[in-house]
Amino acid sequence: MIKAAEKASKSVIRDFGEVEKLQVSKKGPYDFVTKTDKNVEKILIEELSKSKKNYSFITEETGKINNKDKENFWIIDPIDGTTNFLHGIPHFAICIAHMSNNKIISGLVFDPIKDEMFFAEEDKGAYLNNQRLRVSKKSKLDDCLFSSNHEGVKFSNLNMRYSGCAALDLAYVASGRFDGFFHDDINLWDIAAGAILVKEAGGIVNDICKFNINNINIRAANPSINEDMLKTLVGF
Repeated sequence: MIKAAEKASKSVIRDFGEVEKLQVSKKGPYDFVTKTDKNVEKILIEELSKSKKNYSFITEETGKINNKDKENFWIIDPIDGTTNFLHGIPHFAICIAHMSNNKIISGLVFDPIKDEMFFAEEDKGAYLNNQRLRVSKKSKLDDCLFSSNHEGVKFSNLNMRYSGCAALDLAYVASGRFDGFFHDDINLWDIAAGAILVKEAGGIVNDICKFNINNINIRAANPSINEDMLKTLVGF
């Protein structure tokens, strides 16, 4: 997973430099970004298939690819935070997760611009560039910082950030930068890797695998404030 992400990131970094230039052109970056997404996904599929050639895939661009092994899936989002990428904002990530028998057992979120590699494996912990991660220990909501999207979940009296990249939001919860994250109607490939990062860093995440892969409601937080966070979410 790490090798695949590192190889794909070279294309992302190169293309991001071009996108920044395209911002000021009449043609604009839209078509270019679409090609980048597909190219990165192609690289990831090729690299991951080298080690596990029978695994199936769930990807943002291509959809489901059924191979011989239908119990094990690679879940891929070539660029999570595409809108940020599109506007030349350096906050996006390459995401890969391994789902076995409908359970996420490992995940990777790689921010190629900041060179931050978040990785987690079931029962083996979560890491950022080989340094162990733990969720924050804050216990008062007023001291906490949360992330979400602008639409969907209703909440009250929380300190919020809207970064435009759910995968990095979850990675930041795992690393203690954020204290909680919530989002409705989100896709599996946006959050699969981030969810296991939070769990393995000692956080609490609801069961995302019980939802349809295109309509997931996710709640993630450190254990000290999880219940209090949920109470602030209207209708939850």
